[in-house]
Amino acid sequence: MEVQKALKRRGLPDPLTTLVRRGREPTVVQTVRSTLAAVIAYVVALWLSEEPAPLTAPLTALLVVQVTLYSTLTTGIRRVNSVVAGVLIAIGFSVLVGLTWWSLGLIILASLVIGRFVRVGEFVPEVAISAMLVLGVTRVAETSWDRVLETLIGAVVGLLFNVLLVPPVWVQPAGEAIEDLARRMRGLLEDIAEQISGHTPVAEAAARLHRARRLDHDIVEVDAALRQAEDSLRLNPRVKEGVLHRVVLRTGLDTLEISAVVLRVATRTLTDLAKQRTRETLFPADVAASLQEVFGHLARAVESFAVVITSQVTANAEQAETRLAEELATARTTRDHAADLLLHQVLEHPRQWQLHGALLAEIDRILDELDIQKRTQRLVEELDRHTRRHHDRHRTLATLRRHLRRQDRRGGTGEPDGGGPAAGSHRTPS
Repeated sequence: MEVQKALKRRGLPDPLTTLVRRGREPTVVQTVRSTLAAVIAYVVALWLSEEPAPLTAPLTALLVVQVTLYSTLTTGIRRVNSVVAGVLIAIGFSVLVGLTWWSLGLIILASLVIGRFVRVGEFVPEVAISAMLVLGVTRVAETSWDRVLETLIGAVVGLLFNVLLVPPVWVQPAGEAIEDLARRMRGLLEDIAEQISGHTPVAEAAARLHRARRLDHDIVEVDAALRQAEDSLRLNPRVKEGVLHRVVLRTGLDTLEISAVVLRVATRTLTDLAKQRTRETLFPADVAASLQEVFGHLARAVESFAVVITSQVTANAEQAETRLAEELATARTTRDHAADLLLHQVLEHPRQWQLHGALLAEIDRILDELDIQKRTQRLVEELDRHTRRHHDRHRTLATLRRHLRRQDRRGGTGEPDGGGPAAGSHRTPS
């Protein structure tokens, strides 16, 4: 217990919490699922194939099984095509030349070229990999066709594995990644609030700027986790409101990304100010106290915003939204007070006045991005855009169905083109 408290005070993760969290990570789950799918494919291939070691089946299953059902259905076919193309190429080479150093070069070249024509997309290298693996274990053309059967077994097992055992929804890891990003942003804002009141050496200001720049790398990782969560929501029978979850998380991450960019610019402004005032404080005591309070409220607002946007995976969302509104309101009031103090200072001592104005503008941008009303408007716009896209898609299908029905009725009633039975039905017999 004392160790856990010490780790918490130092900002280090609890080992037990880290172990449980790693057990829910996509890489861990994907490793277990891929292993099970490969073993099942191997067992099925042993039962259906005549080969004593049908390794192509588990190989194909490993390539087909994906982290999400959506990625399995969208990339599985291309992966199967790449493996089948590689197997067929290996069959041809096993009949003609077998495996030598120069035939290995030819099979790699042929596989990479043919892979471009069979439209396997980003899986072109897997054509060559499959061909080399099959050629390495298959020297006789008669047994090569068993590799095709093994490939089909592995593909079917891989697809059925993800269809029958639907992969988990990765919303919670994405939400945790967003909250971790918000905590890092809060830590940076709190450091600014602590150090803005006294003399700030240029090295410390530059270190904060470097931390702010590292947020770009963190955002890239969070974006990857969010894309995986979005894929896990598509075509997933477990989720009824997948579009809503995707829009909420995506718009929330966009807001944090913009805020991180503005925060980086703010740290650059403070660094430039520190370079100009190497032997004095950045601001007078009253101005520094107001700005310190502003950055403190911004730090807590960022974390509350992250809790609000991850409300589907965390509790107390309403309390977080209330705290967010209170922090933003107080931050705006304190910001206005700091602006008045800065204005009086600039009138008396106009040194680096443009940096003061830039810092206030950057605070305003963060407050504007975190605003609840703006977020609500953005959510409504995104949901309307998805609704219109869905409606246009269904309207196109409905139009096509109506057109086909009209064509069917015309063919069934035998409407005349100018001279059929209906055209001569009013003739008087001679």
